[in-house]
Amino acid sequence: MLGHISFGVTDLARSIAFYDAALAPLGMVRVWRNADEAGYGAAGGGDKFAIKRRDGARPPGAGFHLAFNAPDRAAVDAFYQAAMAAGAHDNGGPGLRAHYGPTYYAAFVIDPEGYQLEAVHQ
Repeated sequence: MLGHISFGVTDLARSIAFYDAALAPLGMVRVWRNADEAGYGAAGGGDKFAIKRRDGARPPGAGFHLAFNAPDRAAVDAFYQAAMAAGAHDNGGPGLRAHYGPTYYAAFVIDPEGYQLEAVHQ
């Protein structure tokens, strides 16, 4: 459905350090970078997620979040731990979310720029 998504960030170096760490447990790596942007996806492939340095960038309002698929529950746990170690704020630790479905296992964080993120395995 989606080709890719990008976030505007005010501090590219901080965001690259965060996403390098947080996305690794989900099998995503930085696949390109230039002076003002970086893209993430599967190794050897194109980007599915990008960050772009923009003055005055800020996350969208309440209700917006981005969910990344995780290959298993252990990857959700590892995403959460890596994100927290890289400067995220907790927005819901790893666990089952039965109100979304009986096998919906997810963790929620807020990145250093204020974007709400989720890693999910179903």
